[in-house]
Amino acid sequence: MRLLLAEDEVNLSKALATILKHNNYSVDQVYDGNDAYDYATINDYDGIILDIMMPGMDGMEVLKRLRKENIHTPIIMLTAKGETEDKIAGLNAGADDYLSKPFDTKELIARIRSITRRKSEFKPNILEIGNLQLNKETSELICGENVIHLTNKEFQMLEMLMLNPNILIRSELFLEKIWGLDTDSEINVVWTYISTLRKRLSQIGSDYMIKATRGAGYSLSKIEE
Repeated sequence: MRLLLAEDEVNLSKALATILKHNNYSVDQVYDGNDAYDYATINDYDGIILDIMMPGMDGMEVLKRLRKENIHTPIIMLTAKGETEDKIAGLNAGADDYLSKPFDTKELIARIRSITRRKSEFKPNILEIGNLQLNKETSELICGENVIHLTNKEFQMLEMLMLNPNILIRSELFLEKIWGLDTDSEINVVWTYISTLRKRLSQIGSDYMIKATRGAGYSLSKIEE
């Protein structure tokens, strides 16, 4: 499942992202309200963790704008403010839940599962293209009777490709989105995972393949008969 984490405290953001990824969530991190708004409007997230006190646009304004544009992604408001009136304001503006700092990370995970479970009751949690299905809940790649469980990074890379079929995705973008802006990993780690995913798609009998464009990036394309 894919989450957007909007938190301007960098150390806290890194810690939360590590915990979320350990619980098999794919996480995009942003550090100000403007980026939070941009990411939330462009991408399809299963849930958003949104800090109120952020530079640029504050979290409350981000929430109001998203709801005004009929973006109904479940949102947990995360803030140092714990007053009742702040919680009421956030919930009235369209937040699904509210968590005050400091908090137990186990409680955050439980609340994320709760709001994303409610969403999945209305929207199937399956990404599908051609004869290929990607279960966002279990990280399973499915093709007919064949099922393969993907690792966290394999899942995140394939999800990016399936959400953008026939669109070239740069290696640098994979590295930035999945490994993070401050990663020490080299760009060739992307090729290693792409190579593994190609084998998995072939093994499972997919009618789509990962096409490489030299010096540019990768795209998911239908196999020509």
